Amino acid sequence: MTQPAQLVPSTLDEETARAEVYGLLAALYYAPPTADLLGNLRVAVTEAPAAGALLEASWAELVGAARRLPDGAIAREYEALFGGVGKPEVYLFGSHYLSGFLNEKPLAALRTDLEALGLARDEAMPETEDHIAYLCEVMRYLIAGDDVAVANLTRQREFFARHLQPWATTLCDAVSAHPKADFYRGLAGFTHTFLSVETQGFDMLA
Repeated sequence: MTQPAQLVPSTLDEETARAEVYGLLAALYYAPPTADLLGNLRVAVTEAPAAGALLEASWAELVGAARRLPDGAIAREYEALFGGVGKPEVYLFGSHYLSGFLNEKPLAALRTDLEALGLARDEAMPETEDHIAYLCEVMRYLIAGDDVAVANLTRQREFFARHLQPWATTLCDAVSAHPKADFYRGLAGFTHTFLSVETQGFDMLA
């Protein structure tokens, strides 16, 4: 996991920064954050180097929530929202938002596209590939991967348009509206803003 402290006031190139954001989102949505990850968040710089940075306000809210809440409270919030036995309070799977059910046609379409990219789910991962964390990891790979035949803007735009853009902001809205959300309301707000920036950027390429 890269250092999230570099994300907003990044001195890195834009593509590397985008990959880091996707990597951070993947880590935060997949499981309760580790102590090391929360430590990095808490010391993150929240002021962008230039005025008017689109991610600055939502990033500051996320970092502020990490600083305000203890590790245990954030872990319990994750389990309250996304964990538990049976139906979670908030689903993290695209098929739920696209079809109303899990393991439906959107997942099959995703698996077809992943196979075309030469990607497959690790058998040790219990979640299906339409988990938001998995999709963010795929986007990170399509940005930062070494194989330029796969890791390029065209593939990023296609994958984002098919498998993230149609539902991910609806997930963010569901988290933001949930009365148990605090840290994850901050994460949802940052995610929503970041995905909006990504959408605008890909629209400019069309």
